[in-house]
Amino acid sequence: MTNHKFAIVCVDDDPMITSLLSFQLRKIINNKNTFIETYSQPTEVEEKIEELIRFGVSIIFIIVDYQMPEMTGAQLIRKVKQKYPEISCIMLSGQANELIVSELQKENLLETFLSKPWSEKALFDVVQPLIANTLS
Repeated sequence: MTNHKFAIVCVDDDPMITSLLSFQLRKIINNKNTFIETYSQPTEVEEKIEELIRFGVSIIFIIVDYQMPEMTGAQLIRKVKQKYPEISCIMLSGQANELIVSELQKENLLETFLSKPWSEKALFDVVQPLIANTLS
């Protein structure tokens, strides 16, 4: 890990979604000190976050799809927040259960929820404050 101090992690079983998120997020991040990690397998994310943190990289936030094979986004968020409560989590989905989303929010495990399809403006409105808070 070179000079990068910060990372954003995107998790969705559809590589087109993570590619689109990555493309959109690159418009508003400082590419000199922040990079974007994308994963299609939720089961490998916890280990990868641990590895990044070991290398001194701060995770600004993770964006997680709800409906994925092997593990739901809610399960992944719970696992990540249990180990790293300081990491902000955003859920992005067209199929999330409203009850589960509200439970995650009540437990302060979820920053916000974005519906698929999302607008670039809605994404920026959600993530720009998280980026600003991390870098200030």
